[in-house]
Amino acid sequence: MKAQVFRGVNQLSYEDIPVPEIGADEVLVQVQVVGLCQSDIKKIRYPLYDPPRIFGHETAGTIAAIGADVTDWQVGQRVVVLHHIPCMYCGYCLNENYSMCDVYKNITTTAGFTPSGGGFAEYVRVPGHIVRHGGLITIPDDVSFEQASFVEPTNCCLKAVKKAEIAPGQTVLITGAGPIGLMFIMLVKYFGARAIATDLIPSRIEKALSVGAEAAFDARDSDLPAKIQALTQGMGVDVALLAVPSEKAFFQALDCTRKGGKILFFAEFPDEVEIPINPNILYRREIDLIGSYSSSYKLQALSADIVFNRRINVDALISDRYPLQELAAAVEQAVHPTPETFKILIYP
Repeated sequence: MKAQVFRGVNQLSYEDIPVPEIGADEVLVQVQVVGLCQSDIKKIRYPLYDPPRIFGHETAGTIAAIGADVTDWQVGQRVVVLHHIPCMYCGYCLNENYSMCDVYKNITTTAGFTPSGGGFAEYVRVPGHIVRHGGLITIPDDVSFEQASFVEPTNCCLKAVKKAEIAPGQTVLITGAGPIGLMFIMLVKYFGARAIATDLIPSRIEKALSVGAEAAFDARDSDLPAKIQALTQGMGVDVALLAVPSEKAFFQALDCTRKGGKILFFAEFPDEVEIPINPNILYRREIDLIGSYSSSYKLQALSADIVFNRRINVDALISDRYPLQELAAAVEQAVHPTPETFKILIYP
């Protein structure tokens, strides 16, 4: 089969490798579409993992083979593949910190080499732990593979929305109107809150308004705090979601968040970045700083419901489609987006 093998920083090799062999409790899925995620891009462009590996995890496809002990799935079924499932009994899982679980981190889907997601290949092997514990979700007949590939990123965003306790009537600032920022706008609106977005690219500011933002501004606008005060009866936003890894965006969010509000870090910053802050700002204004990483097992069914029943319009997020052979070009476009670049999908 064909796969894009990570051979080193910024080195993707489109090559023939064996189709993964499955065990008795495992499933083989033919990948139909896989989303290109910012976390994939970081893994490809920075020395975070030793090669060789095959990345890609926002996967939707068709079951091509099942192990002898698999009884709940059949060849030909259309499925979303979730690349991580927690153990459900460790100290992290018992506190619903599923993404901190060692099983969650270390057991994943693979197309070969060190297991790393495996979606950037024609076939992916789903380990028995994931098969047995809800890591395959049936795609309804009226839902496309493209739409289904959004279940995993929707879960990640939904986890952040839930963690920030966004509620009807609140106002939420979303810094960055790329694919994740736009999904946040849709989810915030779906849960009855008002979204205000910022970005540096005019077309993304317009896109934010088209998918439901009440207002959208250039992130360089020096009057942004005053404009947000005007939209919030002089209070500031209830929650700020950082969808870009920007120190400036953080301080902007701090200026725009009301006393007693929350700021949630969603985008991963480079390790060398340090943000200096006077702790009295947090103390006197009672600002909560929150982090949200990856997905939540608890939100798996709701994420699928939101996508499958079109409670948000994921089709509006898709801007580009690339064959697997051109993954390097897709990554380059994501790193240096055109004004019309949003979500990029890859087709093995």
